[in-house]
Amino acid sequence: MRQILLTVPDEQYAFLMKVLKSFAFEVEAKPVRAPKEKKLTPAQQEWVDEMKEALEQVELHQQGKIKLRSLDELIDEL
Repeated sequence: MRQILLTVPDEQYAFLMKVLKSFAFEVEAKPVRAPKEKKLTPAQQEWVDEMKEALEQVELHQQGKIKLRSLDELIDEL
């Protein structure tokens, strides 16, 4: 005998349970708790915000909307 663990969206749960119960085996359903949101320190939140901004800039660069500095340009500035 084997066990299968499925994570199913709420809107599809009822249909899936109906299908599974039509078979001749035991069906047990347990709700899944949503993960708790982790509180970030101010330094961690700042890092996350800066990373989001950097990723947005990369996306704009890939779309051709902005031009990013090259590594050489960055080193010359230092």
